[in-house]
Amino acid sequence: MATATLLDHCTELLKTVLRFEAPTDSVVSAYFRQHRNLGPRERHALAQTVYAVLRRRLSLQHLAQGGSGALERRLAAVGWQGDDRALQVSLSDNERQWLDRVRAIEPHTLTGALRHNLPEWLAAALRMQLDDASFDALAQALLAPAALDLRVNVLKARRHEVRQALHAAGVDAAETPYSPWGLRLAGHPSVNQLDSYKAGAFEVQDEGSQLLALLTEARRGEMVVDFCAGAGGKTLALGAMMRSTGRLYAFDTSGHRLDAMRERLTRSGLTTVHPLQIAHERDERVGRLAGKIDRVLVDAPCSGLGTLRRNPDLKWRQTPQVLAELCERQSAILAGAARLLRPGGRLVYATCSVLAEENEAQADAFALAHRDFRPLDATEVLARQHVAAAGTLTERGRLRLWPHRHATDGFFAAIWQRAG
Repeated sequence: MATATLLDHCTELLKTVLRFEAPTDSVVSAYFRQHRNLGPRERHALAQTVYAVLRRRLSLQHLAQGGSGALERRLAAVGWQGDDRALQVSLSDNERQWLDRVRAIEPHTLTGALRHNLPEWLAAALRMQLDDASFDALAQALLAPAALDLRVNVLKARRHEVRQALHAAGVDAAETPYSPWGLRLAGHPSVNQLDSYKAGAFEVQDEGSQLLALLTEARRGEMVVDFCAGAGGKTLALGAMMRSTGRLYAFDTSGHRLDAMRERLTRSGLTTVHPLQIAHERDERVGRLAGKIDRVLVDAPCSGLGTLRRNPDLKWRQTPQVLAELCERQSAILAGAARLLRPGGRLVYATCSVLAEENEAQADAFALAHRDFRPLDATEVLARQHVAAAGTLTERGRLRLWPHRHATDGFFAAIWQRAG
């Protein structure tokens, strides 16, 4: 396909994406289903350009002001991630001259807001938590794509074995610096057609997400609940920790997400996982387990702003109003999940957010309202789970992961033990 046509495709795709009516990944997937004539390289160029525009939306819109024609076409040209020579051929003389002028602008001459590419409300919230240098470092880290991490399924393989299998398949992988289960790949190769993936030897999972599961210290024969299981990434990690013994419940309000877990469960070899759709945290099926569970992981619904390297549209789709609603929901879910624990049981509250309102504020409020729950030090827990440099991952005894410090998504977790 000629790049001029591909540039037209990108223009049309951006028109839909920038309405922010749905998550970008679903919009892009739907567009590709509608245009099955697009080949793998063309899809890659389109997707990468769309995500580049989302990451640097403020600066690219500023740079695109001087051009002519549809704004989305100008954004696609400025943010283009495909072959540049072919792009030049697709542009008119005036467009090429304009693009040359734009590319000559030095990024350091832009204002701070245009360099950071964050909405004003989010930048203000982060500045309240971080010093200037840390804020700048975080903002820059969030503009880069995330690495592709794998979690080795310890039920079926060891990390060095999976690494060797990947190498034999032409995929370079290095051990993650913290998680004892993790591998980080060079680039973003497709791995779901590899024999080792089909055999259940590994799953795609960010290293930070792996650490959340490790905080539970789930053991053989226990009763464990993944309270907001989603598609089951942490459920699978918990099941492997338990060596497929005991009983592991995967709760979620979305039956669609739970259905997506079933193929992964089959591949993983786990036989003790029980997916269960619930209406809310006060569902009677939750109540039946009150006081019986050894460990509960609450990976609460959140803004997702720790995942901006993967989901840059979230910074433009989330609002302070949505954040306030999420915080209310998080508080209710955490209180409801706490009822499940037996005396001596463990509760882990986690988010993939970088905002204090969803993290420290929620943990502090829960601790104040639940005096029968004693906080545990995440540094000590991680050290027992053979996590390297555990002390560098925590603040005030709680897990606090930052993209610019740890090269993971942004995560938070707090741990409590119910009085025995």
